[in-house]
Parts: sequence; C-alpha cells; structure tokens
Amino acid sequence: MQISVVIPLLNEEESLNELHHWISETLDSNGFSYEIIFVDDGSTDGSWEVISTLSRKRNNIKAIRFNRNFGKSQALHAGFKAAEGDVIITMDADLQDNPEEIPELYAMITEQNYDLVSGWKKKRYDSVIAKNLPSKLFNAAARKTSGLKLHDFNCGLKAYKNEVIKTVDVYGEMHRYIPVLAKNAGFSNIGEKVVQHQARKYGETKFGMERFLNGFLDLLTIWFLGSFGKRPMHLFGALGVVMFIVGFGFAAYLGIDKLFLNKAGRLITQRPQFYISLVSMLIGIQLFIAGFIGELILRTKREKQRYHIKETL
Repeated sequence: MQISVVIPLLNEEESLNELHHWISETLDSNGFSYEIIFVDDGSTDGSWEVISTLSRKRNNIKAIRFNRNFGKSQALHAGFKAAEGDVIITMDADLQDNPEEIPELYAMITEQNYDLVSGWKKKRYDSVIAKNLPSKLFNAAARKTSGLKLHDFNCGLKAYKNEVIKTVDVYGEMHRYIPVLAKNAGFSNIGEKVVQHQARKYGETKFGMERFLNGFLDLLTIWFLGSFGKRPMHLFGALGVVMFIVGFGFAAYLGIDKLFLNKAGRLITQRPQFYISLVSMLIGIQLFIAGFIGELILRTKREKQRYHIKETL
C-alpha cells in the first residue's frame, strides 16, 4: 500500500463526508493505493455515525474511536500504530488542509528521499492576534531551540516515511513537535513544503490560547529530553556538584577566616556568607539526588496505556 491518511478528529461531523470525498477523488485520480484512518478522539456529536456509514461503503477505511477525549497526540499515536502505507499523511478534519497537496508530498518522500515533510501555511486565514502572531513567536522559539529551520511546526498536514512513525513516540501534547522528535530519533532529512490553507468552513477551532503556553512548556520538555532524557544525572548531577562546591568554598573561607585571620571577628552564624554556604550545599545535594532518582526511574519505568479504544472498524 502506498499511502495511509491519518485523520484525528473531534466533533467534525459536518466536514467528514466532504473531506472523505475530496481525499478519495484526489488519490483515485492519481492511481494511488491507499487507506484512510479516522481517529475519533471522543466526539460527542454524530462524527462516529458518519464514519461508520462511510466505512460500510468503502473497504479502505479504518476507524478508531476513543471512549473519551484523550488529545490529538494520543489520536495520532493510535493512527500511526494502525497505518500500513509506505508513506503516511496526517491532516486535520476541519477542511483547512487541502488533500490536493498529497501527491506532491508523497513524491517528496519517495523521490527526494525525505524522512519527513512538514507543511507550511504561508498564507493563513486565521485571526492575526489570536493565532497568527502567537504562532510566529512559537515557531521562532521552536526553530531556535531545536535547530530545525521549519516555519510551521504545528501544521497538521505532514508526510512521513513509515519507519519514522513506527519509531517516534508521540505522547502528551507533543504532536506539535513531531519533526523535533524525529530529529532526536535520528531522522535528519526533514523538509518543508508551502501548502494551501483553507478558511474554516464548519464549526470552530478546538484549541484555545492556552495551547501556546502549553506549547512553550512542551518545547522546554523536548529540549530537556533530547539533551538529557537518557542521562538526567549529567544535568542535575553537574549542577549539584557546582552548587556544592560553591557552598563548600564559602564554608572553607569562613572557617579559615575565623580560625586564622580574624579570630576576634563576628560569629560565623552572623555573617551572610554562612547562609549562602548552607543553602548552596543543600541545593547541591538535592540536585544530585534528583539526578540519581531520575536515573533510577529510567531503569524501572514501564509503559502505561495512555488511551482506551472503545470501538474499531
């Protein structure tokens, strides 16, 4: 099979028939063998009924239904597990991503040998204040931190080699940073394609302004995990040693000063350096213990189920 189209969705019943027709028409006209995987992330409208009807009409549709809303990352994780195509395309279900981009994305993976191609919505039809400006700041921070020169990390329209999505573990809210996760996993040939952005036709966005704060916090998490996720002692232990040495240095200075240089001076406990010394050594010990505990957790952690599938088709 050439292409798997993975579509995470939440309450998009109005757009699903039109989206399915648009994808099928595009891929059939180009002669692709393909499957469409709908992942219903706990919709409370009639989305699952629409998907069920479509699956009865077409045998190339797979559908996964969560028993509640677990988030886009978990939906993508489930879709990636089910995907069998050589190239996996992800896109949103709100008709803002254009399926006519798929043939060129497929060619970039198969002919130009990209591991991953991320869409870039260069011209957007979203609110400038609520979405465009925060998105530019968010992407600038992501570029600076990750070293990837992408303009739109969070674009839902992306293409992947099969081995990439089977290797990368998408969890939490890390769907924004799949290119960074792929880079950290050793897939360095990551490209970008300008894609057409459509104005939302039905309903309203499912993401509020809090996603940008969450995005920056997730970016820090990605940076830490990419740099020290497998060796937390290298960060916490090093900081702990530095803090302890600073504290011990102050303590040594106070001891030498009191015993040999200024015996009649103030009591050690009346000098601010004493408290700097004490706090620094305590913090150093705590940081070292944090690194040690992190190492223990890495060696004893077990994979936990992150979502519950209610039904599949």
